[in-house]
Amino acid sequence: MKSKVSLGILGGGPSALFMYKRLVDAELHHFDVTIYEKSPCLGCGMPYSASGAEDEHITNVSANEIPDLVTSISEWIDTVPSSILNRYNIDPERFNDYKVLPRLLFGEYLKDQFELLRQKAKLKGLNTTIYYNSSIDDVVDLPEGKKVEVVLTNGKKYIHDRVVICTGHLWPKKFEGKVEGWFDSPYPPDKLAIECNYTVAVRGSSLTAIDAIRTLSKHNGVFERGTDGKLVYTANKSSEQFKISMMSRNGLLPAVRFHLEDSHLGKGTILSAEQIEENKALNNGFLSLDYVFEHNFKELIRKQDPIYYEKIRDLNMEGFVEYVMEIREKLDPFILLKAEYREAEKSIQRRTSIYWKELLAVLSFTINYPAKYFSAEDTIRMQKVLMPLISIVIAFVPQSSAETLMALYDAGRLEVIAVGDNSEVNPGEDKGAVYSYVDKDGINQEKYFELFVDCIGQPHLAYEEIPYQSLLANQTFSKALIRFRDQELGKKMHLNNEKNIHRGLDNCYYLTVPGVAINDYFQALDAFNVANDRIYVMAVPFIGGFNPDYSGLDFCEAASAKIMKTLSIPQ
Repeated sequence: MKSKVSLGILGGGPSALFMYKRLVDAELHHFDVTIYEKSPCLGCGMPYSASGAEDEHITNVSANEIPDLVTSISEWIDTVPSSILNRYNIDPERFNDYKVLPRLLFGEYLKDQFELLRQKAKLKGLNTTIYYNSSIDDVVDLPEGKKVEVVLTNGKKYIHDRVVICTGHLWPKKFEGKVEGWFDSPYPPDKLAIECNYTVAVRGSSLTAIDAIRTLSKHNGVFERGTDGKLVYTANKSSEQFKISMMSRNGLLPAVRFHLEDSHLGKGTILSAEQIEENKALNNGFLSLDYVFEHNFKELIRKQDPIYYEKIRDLNMEGFVEYVMEIREKLDPFILLKAEYREAEKSIQRRTSIYWKELLAVLSFTINYPAKYFSAEDTIRMQKVLMPLISIVIAFVPQSSAETLMALYDAGRLEVIAVGDNSEVNPGEDKGAVYSYVDKDGINQEKYFELFVDCIGQPHLAYEEIPYQSLLANQTFSKALIRFRDQELGKKMHLNNEKNIHRGLDNCYYLTVPGVAINDYFQALDAFNVANDRIYVMAVPFIGGFNPDYSGLDFCEAASAKIMKTLSIPQ
């Protein structure tokens, strides 16, 4: 008989769901699992519960794109009471795996899947304890006894052999609650149930911004279908001056969701450990970003879409991004949105992909795990050149969200303002916010808004912002650092006091990226690069430097698989 291993899963959302599924499927009878969840239910987490959604919010993935759980969504839909389906206007007879779901309904699905897994765990002899309404205050590594202490905000403490941190989204507050008319995030969305007879500033143009727009517009007007089937928006009489200004860095809107030929976005194209090591051996110990771009994007384009490949065959990464961005920047964002909406409709009707967009999503998924092996120079290129394009193209705005934006624009209630890289937003004298930026004509602008909502999406937390202070104080965690290939360049940048340049204990120069350092198995690394075999980190805000692409449920599935490779190994 193996001795019992006590495992704590911190958080009970989607990350925890996939981690728990791995444990149940592996039939690790010698594990005792304890799950700590700050809300009253498991599975839905922030995005798919009232903390992150209302009835008007929908997922940006369809049923066929969701990794396998216990039952498929199509099977599950048949078990949902008609009263709930009617609430979301879903006809089970017409439902198919290509449909996106309302987020709150999807949360119910995840909640039910967690319960089914608990039942399976019980039958398989996997003991599970759950603490609901339990927030984590601190995590303390106890290396002498090879244990980890979990400290709850109510003061209670629990000891485990290993923990997996799955605490999910975290929205730090800077001025919210101190400055009237200032929100550091649009979550929970019920706080935006406000009548606004004025212009509202929404910072960003991501899916997070669209969440805020859907909620604000719902509470200030009505959407209706015209006789031609087109969505039309009419503001309430009490909100005659209602308008939303999207303050976007580049003045662009995200791309519209289309048909994906590979619904799981290239899991089979991930670079193997052998490929990574082979390329590192050819590049002074670093994985080449250019190699990944050529191998995991352009080569796939050549195979899937030869006509498009001929347009980009001679372009390097910078050239490709410039080519795509130039086309997007030439057009008014709403003209482009309408064109992409029509293109996406055809793609869905014909079930044919828009390959370069799909393969850009594949590239994003591919670079996520080996990103820690890039040089600092390539990391800077990725951050400044590639990721801004990826963040626009692979957001995959659902059709209904695109219709909402177009209806608001046509009604004169929505605009996009390009504010550039150096814009600033500060609290107003009494309330609201003042936006300072340089417009497209090079003229300095300063605009006041009664209401400001920061919607740039989940922030990557700096090392110092990690909430579990004992892990920092005891150096259980370490900063995520990426070494410069050209040490003289790193030294020069350091001497010039450029941001995020760090001189290490080995006198080498590094780029500091957000969050904490982890290895390929999501184990925390200390300052000496030694893996902690007791503490695993799946919380995406904590690891944004070494895992730059947040890939939702695909990330949860893939990360949990990596963790399982070492979690079951005896200490």
